[in-house]
Amino acid sequence: MARFEFKLPDIGEGIAEAEIVAWHVKVGDTIEEDQQLADMMTDKATVEMESPVAGKVLQLAGEVGEQIPIGSILAVIETEGAAAADAPAKAEPVEEEVPLADGAVAPTEAQEENIPVTKVAEQAPPPPSPRVEPEVAEKEPSHGKVLTSPAVRARARDLGIDLSQVKTTGDRVRHSDLDAYLLYNGGTVAARGSTSVPRTDETIKVVGLRRKIAENMAEANRRIQHFTLVEEFDVTALEEARQMMNRDRGNNPKLTLLPFLITAMSRALADWPMLNATFDDEAMVVTRHGPVHMGMATQTPNGLMVATIRDAQGKSIWELAAEITRLSEAARTGKASREELSGATFTISSLGPMGGITSTPVVNPPQVAIVAVNKIEEKLVPIDDEIEIRKRMNLSLSCDHRVVDGWDAASFMQALKPLIENPLRLLS
Repeated sequence: MARFEFKLPDIGEGIAEAEIVAWHVKVGDTIEEDQQLADMMTDKATVEMESPVAGKVLQLAGEVGEQIPIGSILAVIETEGAAAADAPAKAEPVEEEVPLADGAVAPTEAQEENIPVTKVAEQAPPPPSPRVEPEVAEKEPSHGKVLTSPAVRARARDLGIDLSQVKTTGDRVRHSDLDAYLLYNGGTVAARGSTSVPRTDETIKVVGLRRKIAENMAEANRRIQHFTLVEEFDVTALEEARQMMNRDRGNNPKLTLLPFLITAMSRALADWPMLNATFDDEAMVVTRHGPVHMGMATQTPNGLMVATIRDAQGKSIWELAAEITRLSEAARTGKASREELSGATFTISSLGPMGGITSTPVVNPPQVAIVAVNKIEEKLVPIDDEIEIRKRMNLSLSCDHRVVDGWDAASFMQALKPLIENPLRLLS
């Protein structure tokens, strides 16, 4: 028998240490070659660490949330023979680190979409009464036709997942592919014969991307002098135009409110460039940007990410709809590139019908402004001595008061009025 010391490899240029996000094994476990040991997070990516050898786990480096220097021992594994001691460490990047924002984009029907389901962490107990996918729970697995590691195969078998139904962009199915499959099948797949679990207290350590979100939000509130302006808009005509265009859309993606709102904001920002800006508060320099790189705050299994629509001002309603769908899907499945998750100059955030009456979104530095889209409500409104039922919606604009004056913020919101309330202007 031999002891193999699994050392944390160099997982990125300039990276000196990585945080333990999750352990997938424990001391005493017998593991297979290529079995996932841990998830490690740097300031650039989350990386899956897979064992290059089979054997028994003798020692693990630390607890979840601890920082481990590059080159230090992550795990000690007892192996058969001495050859395994020279086996290289394996690491696979699975998720880009991203800028964060307050809120989440709903890229489907504006008044019909449900809130995205949050992924259940592997180390946490499943929620009560999980929704079961009948085809998955009843179908006999066909694991032999799919290339994957023994650990992934065993996990899929325990969950009752048919690996032939799991999509992957790589050469084999990995744990991250199972995670994505679970997300799009109700958050979890119950094993055959499972029953509801009694509710119990649960303690979850704030680590990884969730900790980055907490740190960034605290830093944003500490450094930025926020103020929020809320304005009500009549979206009756906009909703009628959207529904009409959807009826005749052909092969185009289904339109939500977001493409219309992004078009209106892109045009208004051309006249009020101080809101389409970034602020370097150390150098005390404001950069007013010509193009509008619109950030969309998107809910993902790991937390909020901001996907960026480049040059939004130059795209049509249909092009924006396609880009919203593509980027939201990429962010949620962890397939978005670093460029697609950075560089926004202005952010829009929406929770669709769950958006509430009003909100106070947090500015995502170095940006200086963010708009939150609230839900649509039908109200009785006096118009020309008559009472009509109109669809009304609030937009909440938060700004960095160090850079943006109240006059600029109010003027921007008023510039949006004729565009949003008269949607034909957005199509010209």
